[in-house]
Amino acid sequence: MSDYAGGPVAALRRIAFLLERGREDTRRIQAFRSAAAVILPLGEDEVAARAEAGTLTDLAGIGPSTAAVIADACRGVMPDRLAKLEAEHAGPLAQGGRELRARLRGDCHSHSDWSDGGSPIEEMAMTAMELGHDYLVLTDHSPRLKVARGLSAERLTRQLGVVEAINEHLGGTFTLLKGIEVDILDDGSLDQEDELLGRLDVRVASVHSKLAMESDAMTRRMISAVRNPRTNILGHCTGRLVTGNRGVRNQSTFDARAVFEACRDNDTAVEINSRPERRDPPTKLLELARDLGCLFSIDSDSHAPGQLDMLDYGCERAEEAGIDADRIVNTWSRDRLLEWANRG
Repeated sequence: MSDYAGGPVAALRRIAFLLERGREDTRRIQAFRSAAAVILPLGEDEVAARAEAGTLTDLAGIGPSTAAVIADACRGVMPDRLAKLEAEHAGPLAQGGRELRARLRGDCHSHSDWSDGGSPIEEMAMTAMELGHDYLVLTDHSPRLKVARGLSAERLTRQLGVVEAINEHLGGTFTLLKGIEVDILDDGSLDQEDELLGRLDVRVASVHSKLAMESDAMTRRMISAVRNPRTNILGHCTGRLVTGNRGVRNQSTFDARAVFEACRDNDTAVEINSRPERRDPPTKLLELARDLGCLFSIDSDSHAPGQLDMLDYGCERAEEAGIDADRIVNTWSRDRLLEWANRG
């Protein structure tokens, strides 16, 4: 057995992170995150005493598997479960794109449990910090996407206060940026009050409904959205799904040249969505946006902390497409990103 000095909370969080990275079952992941939350308020001495006495499972939310991890960590021993997962899931997720990955300063598309993410805002921010990000844009969904618990104007306003409190606590070492993934409505307008959109740092606009809309109508819808001064990033532009537990879905049809020319002319970045089930835009469209001179944003679209590392996949695709790093907005410093995103 090897030594382990991280402590039981760190061990449980790391296991959950690696399970998410490996796209394992959500319920198993949640068991480890819940166990970490249970023991976090307890003193180290109490946790160690319970581990020694074998009474950890008397605590609601602690089962045999999580108790074994806690007990090993309390004894300074590497938990078997953690060692196995480190061997299986640690290291780069993609072979290519390593130089570009090192240049990314942050991530412009992430979700918390305020909408359809699985973890609290604080956990997402803490993991982004641990991955070396300078910033993370929190982009929970907008009201119309009810299936994803989209945020009403009132809930989004409350969330902005939470973000401010987190940043005050962090003291400037890392910045959680205020954002949204706002639905592009059928007519191309954005699904949130303009005044509230103006209070955000970065805005991702995406189509989530009527993905099979007729091509000309979809083209007009998307162009209208990317011309909106509030729009900074066009999210997962085709809406396709190529693998995963949600099944597959054909890509939307639209005049990609016209949409990407509008992105270029309006300084709106095209998202390279790093989720392996999306790989959006498809390669031919990615290359077209490159040739037309678009900006890009390599985003994780993470719904859990372990998915923040999926940026690896997007970086590999951007490198394969030969996209210059300075055209990728999240290689920029926080200040440069904010100046660009709020240029209007």
